[in-house]
Amino acid sequence: MQLFKNPPWLEFLEEEDLAFIKRFILSSGSLKDLATAYSVSYPTLRLRLDRLIAKISVLDNQKIEDDHERLLRALFAEGKIDAASFKQLLQTYNQTKVSP
Repeated sequence: MQLFKNPPWLEFLEEEDLAFIKRFILSSGSLKDLATAYSVSYPTLRLRLDRLIAKISVLDNQKIEDDHERLLRALFAEGKIDAASFKQLLQTYNQTKVSP
């Protein structure tokens, strides 16, 4: 029995994101401990957390109603696509929505 409904943004997170969040919580939010657990430097872990925060912010943005646009923005926030590619993909997608 599910006590609450999952927020829509949660559906877009990858398993890796969820595992990271779980480890973050289990480490009591200690970035130093988490960096050690992942065997990475603190700045590397901080960058990953900042990108995850940006991704969740985009996914949770109620002003973005289109799931495809939301996904493109999340990929950009994560650093998986560069700014020029993001703009081109979004522009092309928006043009296809308007065209018959």
